[in-house]
Amino acid sequence: MSHDGVGPRAVMRSVAFLTAGALAVPLLSGCGSADEAGKPLARQDIAPVGRALVAEGGTLRWAVDTVPETFNTFQSDADATTTRVAQAVLPSMYRLDATGRPQRDSDYLESAKVVDTEPKQVVLYKLNQQAVWSDGREIGAADFAAQWRALSGKDSAYWTARNAGYERIEKIERGDNDLEVRVTFKRTYADWRSLFSPLYPKDVMGTPDAFNDGARRKLKVTAGPFVVKKVDRKNDQVRLTRNTRWWGRPAKLSEIVLTAVPRNERASALAAGKIDLAEIDPAAAQRVDGAANGTAGPLAGPGSGRTAAKALRSWALAHGSDEDTAEDEVEARTELREQIAKWEEQQKALRDFEVRRSLEPAYTQLALNGADGLLADERVRRAVARALDRKELAKVVLKPLGLPAEPVGSHLALAGQDAYADNSGALGGQDTAEAQALLADAGWVPGGPVKKQENAEKAAGSEGKKADGKKGDSDDDSADGDGTYVVGEDDKGRTARRSDDDRQLAQDGKQFKQVHGGAPGAYAPKGTAAPAAAPAKALAKDGKALSLRFVLPSGPGSEPLAAVAARITRMLAKVGIGTDITKVSDESYFKDHIASGQYDLALYSWPGSAFPATDARPIYAKPVPAADGSLSVEQNYTRVGTDQVDQLFEQAVSTLDEGEKRSLIRKADSRIWAAAGSIPLYQRPQLTAVRKSVVNAGAFGFQTPVYEDMGFLKKGAKKGAKASASPSGK
Repeated sequence: MSHDGVGPRAVMRSVAFLTAGALAVPLLSGCGSADEAGKPLARQDIAPVGRALVAEGGTLRWAVDTVPETFNTFQSDADATTTRVAQAVLPSMYRLDATGRPQRDSDYLESAKVVDTEPKQVVLYKLNQQAVWSDGREIGAADFAAQWRALSGKDSAYWTARNAGYERIEKIERGDNDLEVRVTFKRTYADWRSLFSPLYPKDVMGTPDAFNDGARRKLKVTAGPFVVKKVDRKNDQVRLTRNTRWWGRPAKLSEIVLTAVPRNERASALAAGKIDLAEIDPAAAQRVDGAANGTAGPLAGPGSGRTAAKALRSWALAHGSDEDTAEDEVEARTELREQIAKWEEQQKALRDFEVRRSLEPAYTQLALNGADGLLADERVRRAVARALDRKELAKVVLKPLGLPAEPVGSHLALAGQDAYADNSGALGGQDTAEAQALLADAGWVPGGPVKKQENAEKAAGSEGKKADGKKGDSDDDSADGDGTYVVGEDDKGRTARRSDDDRQLAQDGKQFKQVHGGAPGAYAPKGTAAPAAAPAKALAKDGKALSLRFVLPSGPGSEPLAAVAARITRMLAKVGIGTDITKVSDESYFKDHIASGQYDLALYSWPGSAFPATDARPIYAKPVPAADGSLSVEQNYTRVGTDQVDQLFEQAVSTLDEGEKRSLIRKADSRIWAAAGSIPLYQRPQLTAVRKSVVNAGAFGFQTPVYEDMGFLKKGAKKGAKASASPSGK
């Protein structure tokens, strides 16, 4: 789970109350045909070439968010880098292809199939006879059994973060020979392909002490194309080198160095030649694109906000009679020139890179907290949903990046996956009249004792609060005493002003321009008058205004969320729903607000999954009272759930009929839509800056990276050329 551009990003899906109101819910159908999944909205972008065109050797320097606290992916503090390392050095029986579907990895698995269903489900794995651990021992049933016992949930001494699927296993046995593993389930399990990916050696899984501590700081025994050579926490690096015992296609690279680099420093690190590949934010993507086409010169860097008037004033101060002021201004001008020179030098270096872009296998949603408060009423939640133009919200983030701006139609799958179907019709699209009718039915009427700062017009332009609860200070120093703010000059030199109500929208627009490069259609040019939003009259009920707490993160990379939130507040204002935006620190966003339920509205993301019956269940499970009297919500941070959805998940995970499972998943999704606890908005952008000579790497989309095929293009070869082997080779 994550919010856009801001951690924590590596929380796994498998580790996220609908009251029975009088509102009639639309009739839910069987959820469409089997071919609705279609194709992914965006293809992966990795500069694919055949292995014959990849040079032998070389070091790929790859920016990551962290040096992980643990290399055990089944522990609670595992993160995205934990997963990255595991993919390169550990076995996985199944990996995802470009459409998000699991595919058998032939390097480890010759075959796997259900050989019995009565009286119990039995899966027979036949392992690749060459598959061995880096210490020379064969991969076998003992490793499978040790992992099952550790993750079964029976022994609390194992500090596991997730055990989904493993708790359904009854026993694991050796088959007819050492290369066969028989897994018998006590309850039918549809998502059995999700298990043993990754697979750890029995030395890691065999005892609680080994599980809890043995793989936290290092991985001694592995079985992938690479091994963990060195973990350098002082320099924030993990060094992976070729596995000399690897039996598959040899890795093209000699080594991969994963280096922790903060996201807001990655453009500089790329320019300095410290890294070759890095996921970046839209602002950095703009710099790399601009360097390539010559459009991001000094005017896009330091001093880009200096107008001719400001430059003239600076010259006057530097040459004025006040010596102290002149000296300060001369120093400032010198510093600015140095910054511009540095920027220009960096832009030259960035010409060696390109942005590879796709859509991340994750989506951003608007979460509505239905536990208590105003959104406990299903009608109010549905009114919020019907007020939203999801297509417009997707455009805010994706259109400036040249990515398909299509709203996500499912909570449980993404376009291209088998289970995907657009089930949003169970709730309905944007409809102002319907939203207002729902609010009226819930007793919210125009007028009433609503304080000025609580009305919808004010909420639409709310500046929000900082993490300490105080109003944030404006970064716009052009405020006038009459409550309007100077936002620029028109073509005749006249001052254009924007009301206090639109102050935040102006700031959000400014931030959005910086992030997305001021792409045409993203925001109007500076100085353009604010459009007339025509907000509805403020609504009240029992003397209380209809105003919702909208919590947002405030750290670097959160600008796209701020832009989306600004649009949402305007949409809600049109139907009379006010919002009170509160911006909090990244560190407290999930812990103190989302997980604890201290919000009404929030924006955050969930990763996609090839196994939604398993991985999505805890996100949408109906909360139940815990033994201590609290509410156990698992990962259902909206606190909205139904018995019917729970039953559909259980049915889906318990059938071996793929068509039936797909139908049940789609039915569950329709009912999740109808409950209006969360509204999927758009698939997250995936932007990766890559040295132009690097091939078979970049924006991977759904597909599990193929580490042995990554490398540098041979001299004289051209990207896009075909060779005897496919980029995946599998």
